[in-house]
Amino acid sequence: MAPPISPRTLSSAPLQAAAQPSAVRRSRARYRILGLLAAGTMINYLDRTVLGIAAPQLTKELGINAALMGLIFSAFSWSYVAAQIPGGVFLDRFGSKFTYFLSMTLWSLCTLAQGLVHGVGALFTCRLGLGVSESPCFPTNSRIVATWFPQTERAFATGTYTVGEYIGLAFFSPLLFALMGAFGWRSLFYVVGGAGLVFGLIWWRCYREPLDHPAANDAELEYIEAGGGLTRHSPSERAGNEAKKMDWRNIGRLLKHRQLTGICLGQFAGNSTLVFFLTWFPTYLATERHMGWLKIGFFAIMPFIAASIGVLFGGAFSDWLLRRGKSANVARKLPIIAGLLLASTIVLANFVQSNLAVIAILSLAFFAQGMAALGWTLVSDIAPDGMLGLTGGIFNVAANLAGIITPLVIGLIVGVTGSFVWALAFIGVIALIGAASYIFVVGDIKRIQL
Repeated sequence: MAPPISPRTLSSAPLQAAAQPSAVRRSRARYRILGLLAAGTMINYLDRTVLGIAAPQLTKELGINAALMGLIFSAFSWSYVAAQIPGGVFLDRFGSKFTYFLSMTLWSLCTLAQGLVHGVGALFTCRLGLGVSESPCFPTNSRIVATWFPQTERAFATGTYTVGEYIGLAFFSPLLFALMGAFGWRSLFYVVGGAGLVFGLIWWRCYREPLDHPAANDAELEYIEAGGGLTRHSPSERAGNEAKKMDWRNIGRLLKHRQLTGICLGQFAGNSTLVFFLTWFPTYLATERHMGWLKIGFFAIMPFIAASIGVLFGGAFSDWLLRRGKSANVARKLPIIAGLLLASTIVLANFVQSNLAVIAILSLAFFAQGMAALGWTLVSDIAPDGMLGLTGGIFNVAANLAGIITPLVIGLIVGVTGSFVWALAFIGVIALIGAASYIFVVGDIKRIQL
């Protein structure tokens, strides 16, 4: 029997016999791509959350109270959510490389602009612009994982780039607090925004689709395709297949499927815990726990390191279950359900006095939230063919409603009560609701057919 013909061989001329997969050692170009995604995601989250680090100092200079600061934190997610579906359509039309480059360049410029503001209106406008420009990022991440990785490696890949959300904040927070102490809060936006502009150029130079990547050999392409990766067509054929005309009725059709509505509700719950740490956490340490800048910088590391470990553990555990023959229902849902249930323990921080005990509880809750951060893997598993961008956009709309609601609710609670006690209770209850959604709503993990 003739050896199988690889995707690259099919798209090249003249045709040449493909090597047997077992005769050639598989290349690892997909891990280079994963490294780019992780770095890009780290910068993405530094840009959207650096305001949380600057907030205690910025609010004093600009005269912003807790309720108004909650509104400003929330503004990012207003435009971020509104742009999700258009961003997904843009992604399906123009592809991963250009979409990610344009998105990163624009969001970095918006970050730089925040360092120049002198009033609430300008800051609010910059946050709206940041939300619009960051909106295609995670649908692009999901699309790239579905393109470059077989199903049995997608939870690992999703966990690896997701850990960039936490690693940057864990290891750069002390540096950013020191930078703010030495040069003021404006310096944070200049440094982080400038880093994003530089990385955008690196992305444009280094990212390639599988068939176009010089380091991906035939054995790796065959391995990706055998596991469900999207490498079957040449670049021109892929563009034609994926640039389908937008039909807004597909949104309603997708939302009729319990798989999507259930994971959307679950991701909203997980993101509520995440949003607390990305926005109000430094203010909580400064006002509720009365910590100084250096102490905040030191203690802020711990929950983010814990979350990083949780993300990697959740992804690795999910793929391990899948390789051991467990169904997608067990392998994908179990880490998320366990993580959301454990994240609800954040409320215990209200009942201890020691700062070390508080940080230990918050670290455990954030570790658990990291475990639950596998929702994008499920998007890759359930999205209909040719609709990954739209499905990801819908998912991110629902997930990031937490970015609108959670900062506002916490700001109002703190403004009315002068305390974070009920704010932590709110986060704990939402986590329990998310776990219930995965248990009772999601159902079977399978690709949606329209």
